[in-house]
Amino acid sequence: MHTTIATDKLNIDKIRNNFRSGKSFDTKDIVAFYQELDSDIKQTTVNWRVYSLVQMGLINRIGRGKFIIGKKGNFIPDVSPKMKTIHHKLIKSFPYLKICIWNTSALNEFMLHQPGRFYLLIEVEKEATQSVFYFLKDAQYSVFIEPTSDLLEKYAPREKESLIIRSLVSEAPLQSIKGINTASLEKMLVDVFCDDVIFPSQQGAEMRTLFLEAFNKYSVNENRMLRYASRRGKKESFSKYLNSISNLRQNIKLAANL
Repeated sequence: MHTTIATDKLNIDKIRNNFRSGKSFDTKDIVAFYQELDSDIKQTTVNWRVYSLVQMGLINRIGRGKFIIGKKGNFIPDVSPKMKTIHHKLIKSFPYLKICIWNTSALNEFMLHQPGRFYLLIEVEKEATQSVFYFLKDAQYSVFIEPTSDLLEKYAPREKESLIIRSLVSEAPLQSIKGINTASLEKMLVDVFCDDVIFPSQQGAEMRTLFLEAFNKYSVNENRMLRYASRRGKKESFSKYLNSISNLRQNIKLAANL
């Protein structure tokens, strides 16, 4: 099962406007909020939305059924026309396909040095990777499947963007934007940590910068990241890295207060 958050249905901006920062509210207030938008909404739907809002850090739980607005918003990457077109083609030809599509250019917001080449990542269930690869190749896209670093270096065209087909890890933390399943910030960060083939430009000091900026600007759910890192077999090493980032953030705060 994949963890998908339908951000377009959560009415995030209206939530922030309706509930004042610093003032607590409870579950019945959230129910009333969503009932104003949809009088037929089910309690189970509201419960799921509350869970999603908490997981995303948009609201913080301060007690049983008590909440406050989170301090930081959720990262919502751009969905380009090219992503929409490819997603539409895939869903039309593979109606039951579980897919995540995102562009490595989404990471530029957090980076000091901007890479000149980007990859449009199309992640699907392992058994569908070959079919999707040949489908997109027949559609005249420049596409690779689970490439090695040597393959990308030697054969990736010098154009700005290439498509890469990868296996979608089960229970990956996704989010739905305008009906398109794309990566959450938590997934992006873990992927950068775990994969230096697709993300060579985001390693070393650049990765530290990326993580620091992401944590400073947006709400990041560490538990979700650790669960996903565990699915990728990297929980222990990723946990250590998160601790180092946490310590670095504390040191930066202390230095700023001197």
